Amino acid sequence: MLKRRSFLLGAGSLALGQLMVGCNSQQQESLKLQLLQGSIPAQLKGKFRRQLKQAANLNFAPENQLQNILKDLQIWKEQTKTQEESTQEQSPFDFVGDLLNFITRRSKSQLADLVTLGDFWLTEAIKEELIQPLPVEELAGWQRLPPRWQKLVRRNQAGELDQTGKVWGAPYRWGSTIIAYRRDKFEPLGWTPRDWQDLWREELRDRISLLDQPREVIGLTLKKLGESYNTTDLRAVPSLEEELLALNQQVKFYSSEHYIQPLILGDIWLAVGWSHDIMPLVERDRQIRAVVPLSGTALWTDLWVKPTTTESLSSLAQQWIDFCWQFEPAEAISLLTNATSPILTTVAPNKLPKTLVDNPLRLPNSAILNNSEFLNFLPESTFEQYQSLWEEMRRG
Repeated sequence: MLKRRSFLLGAGSLALGQLMVGCNSQQQESLKLQLLQGSIPAQLKGKFRRQLKQAANLNFAPENQLQNILKDLQIWKEQTKTQEESTQEQSPFDFVGDLLNFITRRSKSQLADLVTLGDFWLTEAIKEELIQPLPVEELAGWQRLPPRWQKLVRRNQAGELDQTGKVWGAPYRWGSTIIAYRRDKFEPLGWTPRDWQDLWREELRDRISLLDQPREVIGLTLKKLGESYNTTDLRAVPSLEEELLALNQQVKFYSSEHYIQPLILGDIWLAVGWSHDIMPLVERDRQIRAVVPLSGTALWTDLWVKPTTTESLSSLAQQWIDFCWQFEPAEAISLLTNATSPILTTVAPNKLPKTLVDNPLRLPNSAILNNSEFLNFLPESTFEQYQSLWEEMRRG
């Protein structure tokens, strides 16, 4: 029995060694990205390939919803955990065959080296251990990233902002919450929307749509009152509930997904929405205009993050992140996608394309940008205040 066991392990080791040699002899460096569809211009893949010193296998897998990428991270972690537990339970006689099967499964795996994630889900991904910190000291372009984006991705293990924390993502584009409106409906009124306070004007009663998001709606109301989107004690803003009830009377419907078509058809005169949704509409429909509120707005950013289910950051993955922080790729992202690279926010206007400088939806002036905020993670007690106030508002 002992000899048979030794033979099995020896034969398995030989087969395993031959398999690994065969794989290594044919293997070239590879990089798989699971990215948000439309967030990287197609031509950048070829440009990146041409910069590499040796041939590499590049796999760009687009996904149309960031929520789906978050679900994939959760699935990958569970699958990896199950595989590891299964391997630990094997007897010595089953180990070699199953190890070979495991290697084969991993070689065909859909695990990505880097994925796109929105900053809104960064805290959740950290707390659930779906992603791992990035070795910022190995990223040459980190110093080109403006400080507010550096601060955004420094977190502790609970996913909370912490300027002594590790770096959990590499921001590569951003956008904002903006106001879109129909030009033909406002011309007879003699004014156009410029800031959040305009949403409360009598002419717009039952003629606007708002995002179905408590943080966005309560946040813009706080901004109208001169407060922060990230106010942690709503009870300290005495007029907030009254303002929200008045705003609710202006609203025809709440939706985070279906506000574009009603605006096109004229069912509503004004919609609060996200810049990546609205910018294409402005470009193709001459009746639609849009504005970034003067007092500031909510910002979002897309990040490259590293799943915990893959090995440490490869040289090729590092090169890709740094590539996205170079001026020319950042410029392409800003001109050819519906968002802007953070790298360009600190570049002098005379060094930027005129089409970008003249487009305040892509690049608001510095005063507006300085007054705008990312939506930070809130303590549970604050979250409960938001939910309670939101429900009270929606009841009217």
